[in-house]
Amino acid sequence: MDLQTLTYLVVGASFALYLGIAYWTRAGSTSDFYVAGGGVHPITNGMATAADWMSAASFISMAGLIANMGYGGGLFLMGWTGGYVLLAMLLAPYLRKFGKFTVPQFIGDRFYSKTASTVAVVCLLTASITYVIGQMTGVGVAFSRFLGVSNAVGVYVGMGIVFVYAVFGGMKGITYTQVAQYIVLIFAYVIPAIFISLQLTGNPIPQLGLGSDISGTDVSLLDKLNLVVSDLGFSEYTSSVPGSYLNMFVYTMSLMIGTAGLPHVIVRFFTVPKVADARSSAGWALIFIAILYTTAPVVAGMAKLNLHGTVNTAVGLETDAAGKLVVNPDTVKANADLYAAEASLVYEQRPDWMKRWEQTGLLKWADKNGDGRIQYYNDKTANADAKARAEAAGWQGNELSVNADIIVLANPEIALLPNWVIALVAAGGIAAALSTAAGLLLAISAAVSHDLIKNVINPDISEKGELLAGKLSMVAAIVLAGYLGLNPPGFAAGTVALAFGIAAGSLFPAIMMGIFSKKMNKEGAVAGMLAGLIVTCFYVFAHKGLFFIQGTEFTDLIGGPNSFFGIVPEAFGAIGALVNFAVAFAVDKVTKEPPEHIQHLVESVRIPRGAKAVDGAH
Repeated sequence: MDLQTLTYLVVGASFALYLGIAYWTRAGSTSDFYVAGGGVHPITNGMATAADWMSAASFISMAGLIANMGYGGGLFLMGWTGGYVLLAMLLAPYLRKFGKFTVPQFIGDRFYSKTASTVAVVCLLTASITYVIGQMTGVGVAFSRFLGVSNAVGVYVGMGIVFVYAVFGGMKGITYTQVAQYIVLIFAYVIPAIFISLQLTGNPIPQLGLGSDISGTDVSLLDKLNLVVSDLGFSEYTSSVPGSYLNMFVYTMSLMIGTAGLPHVIVRFFTVPKVADARSSAGWALIFIAILYTTAPVVAGMAKLNLHGTVNTAVGLETDAAGKLVVNPDTVKANADLYAAEASLVYEQRPDWMKRWEQTGLLKWADKNGDGRIQYYNDKTANADAKARAEAAGWQGNELSVNADIIVLANPEIALLPNWVIALVAAGGIAAALSTAAGLLLAISAAVSHDLIKNVINPDISEKGELLAGKLSMVAAIVLAGYLGLNPPGFAAGTVALAFGIAAGSLFPAIMMGIFSKKMNKEGAVAGMLAGLIVTCFYVFAHKGLFFIQGTEFTDLIGGPNSFFGIVPEAFGAIGALVNFAVAFAVDKVTKEPPEHIQHLVESVRIPRGAKAVDGAH
């Protein structure tokens, strides 16, 4: 069976599964719609949480980012995983004890203010809408390559699938659909890694294969990878750092505390019956997440070596008579000079996978020196020796552009794996994007219908009316997400990291102070959230060229790109959080302290020894 037909069958079967589950678990009440009735088993919830958490960024982009950044790309692993641990230990049990299943409702009740709740809704919508852009973009990328349709058609199909199981099923439908999506995406991620680890090192355990020797040699895979990237003018793979150690630290912190402030993950801890179950499901989710997150560096490293092996023949990866990638030990040991013209690939002889990905526009070639070969190297290197060797070979600049988002999706094709593995990866990438998109859309819907309409605008609305408002809000959110996926703004390339930064600078400090500072009052919380949100968004959008004064970019006025000690916009959320805390405590000192009953409430929340069933009303 050809690849296209097989891909349609596998992806179509996964869609049928999701829609069937949605019909079986459709929501009949607001409790079902918002928190799946509060009766989900901890292991089931852990798996659904993992799927909710592992978005298109984790499945599609993370390994590509690590492949490009090397050691420095580990900040995504540390930030996102560490943030989940922070959420599970410091926030989730206490929020679950409080009993209100949305972040704005917690903030509104804790800080005894509808204004605080409304500001939290604004922060939530800003972060969630920014995040959902990346998910819909990921859906478009996966569809455009594997199903042979345009990016726009891919987004429309994704919108339709999410519409059915999110609008009709609510959290109940989303939860059980996400369990199926987790199974699909984890098999799709791990199976290719096992195949490729066996090919390159003979070790069936990818995590061990990354540290093993290349088959038939005494050269370790990481040493070979370091040699390859160094000869091509890049920093050593195992020691490269993005920008500075300060930037790396702040970036990691921004992702970590942003994770703990994202509402679509927090709400999952209200779908289980008890606080103890919330803790248990957090542990299970971490185990399920770790399977993918410990595999990502393997996929990144091996994909980078395979990519170089395809384009630069001196790397030592060759195709045998059966069409499989194998390692030539003699070539590996010879350490051929990769800056020789004969070490590059003749364009007309490029493999089929490159031809297929060229059609998506995510892989491009420009013949700068007119020799008909593909030269892939770092033409901006400061290494004088590397530049001299490139010029001596007649190279006039890097000719191959590879979008980081194709690394995972193209990896099985680069390694010449069976068609069924490639089709499985397609289904996994789509599952990852859809699962997180559904969780985000539900968070957006709940913020509008429950936190704005019921708690602020119309407190007397009936349960039936609220459920209808929730579904209509979901429809509006899906339309908006689809529009942004089709027409992404100028900062779309870093939308996921930006979403974490916005959550870090606005929501996380308010939640932390709400739980651990009984003296923090409503004036301090509101001022802190607004300050953190404004400072973070200003730095992000100014550096993305979206703010102007009479034709002059704000970046020119504040010192140029990455002007704050070299910190990139995607990492600025941690600085926004510091501003949030500072402003909140400063305002708190000059305003009236919270009422006595609020202080007692905070003390009781910090003793999570049980909780009532969550229905959103108490």
